[in-house]
Amino acid sequence: MAQTKSPAPGATPPAVPIDYRTIDRVSGPLLFVREVETAAYGEIVEITLPDGTRRQGQVLDSRKGLAIVQVFGPTMGMNVTETSVKFLGEVARLPVSREMLGRVFTGLGEPRDGGPPIVSETRLEIVGNAMNPYSREEPSEFIQTGLSNIDVMNTLVRGQKLPIFSGAGLPHNQVAAQIVRQAKLRNSTENFAVIFAAMGITSEEANFFLKEFETTGALERTVVFLNLSSDPSMERIVTPRMALTTAEYLAYECDMHILVVLTDMTNYCEALREIASAREEVPGRRGYPGYLYTDLATLYERAGKIHGRKGSITQLPILTMPADDITHPIPDLTGYITEGQIVASRDLQRRGVYPPIDVLTSLSRLMNQGIGKDRTREDHRGVADQLYASYATGKDQRALSAIVGEESLSATDRIYLKIADRFENEFVNQRPDEDRTIDQSLAIAWEILSDLPESELKRLKPEFIAKYRRTTAA
Repeated sequence: MAQTKSPAPGATPPAVPIDYRTIDRVSGPLLFVREVETAAYGEIVEITLPDGTRRQGQVLDSRKGLAIVQVFGPTMGMNVTETSVKFLGEVARLPVSREMLGRVFTGLGEPRDGGPPIVSETRLEIVGNAMNPYSREEPSEFIQTGLSNIDVMNTLVRGQKLPIFSGAGLPHNQVAAQIVRQAKLRNSTENFAVIFAAMGITSEEANFFLKEFETTGALERTVVFLNLSSDPSMERIVTPRMALTTAEYLAYECDMHILVVLTDMTNYCEALREIASAREEVPGRRGYPGYLYTDLATLYERAGKIHGRKGSITQLPILTMPADDITHPIPDLTGYITEGQIVASRDLQRRGVYPPIDVLTSLSRLMNQGIGKDRTREDHRGVADQLYASYATGKDQRALSAIVGEESLSATDRIYLKIADRFENEFVNQRPDEDRTIDQSLAIAWEILSDLPESELKRLKPEFIAKYRRTTAA
């Protein structure tokens, strides 16, 4: 046996970690280590290669003396005779501090911006603690993103988890960067910050995000975690947990309100599938592990508000749907866990509309808890409902006119057709640097709805019609 020392069965683990040279095999990103008695799930290990290079890993499974170690990095150069594994006796921890704001880190929490490492006595487990459902506070405050189709139609509420479902080639990165720049608490002086975690993005995309954040000043209130496509795929498993651990510290210890943007969750799930394949697990739907739902829930459920704590965590995960299939396991399971979804539309992109978000297939289940008098405006719910109905009717008339011709439509139907065009071109469409307030967005909505005769405004209260439609139409 090539182990330097063997702990006695049932004995207390020694203070000095043991170097194990009992690797059974190397399979993809995993090491299988034999004769390990004290390895714990999630324990961090240090791996020393034959040439002296050191890499980190984490225990994925430990049973009957066999430890399965996930390597954070390439396994090339590792062999079963000369590579040693040292179990460090602690789980992955991240040193956290307010000084992280304005910094850029790797997916493993190491500085990527050339700055010094974070030195802090506070080191938190990246797995995080489960939030007691009884301690959860109901989300109720409006977060203004500056995008009309989100703020008015699919409102983001503080403490909510609201994913963006996109597709390959759609401008979800541009939308994410715009939200990071513009997101704010309306009429509030409370501390607000953004945690941005990117998984498996290209160097070009990383440069785009960093340039956007630096030139607009958003980086000063942002913590960035970057895992590039050239980085080890196993690092993508850790990246969102690093980001959420930072968010929990800033929210619950520093009383800040945090918006966490995670992109791209599809790359994260692909890394999970890679691990499951290396472990030779029985695959679930489309080859993803059967525990995909549970694993995603451990990330998404770390958003929320806690009774007695001033801070909050709001999540905006972004994922690209393979083949634009919304029934794919990743968006499907994400939709079960989160409180709605914002869906990007390839048809709107072809029309030159930015951001190309289809409000008819999008939904924010907590919208009603963050809008209305003293939060946004008293007419917000009615305006959103009327816009939904009018736009849906207008799209139906657009499809009908393609068959029978626009001249065959009634006068009212032609108005709805015009409203659908104006809704896309004036309300949904806006510049990538345009930051609209909720009042500006509602004013545009009223201007569009004013084309309808009052008898068609069935979802708006008469007092709101008198107050806002008259002013806009004048």
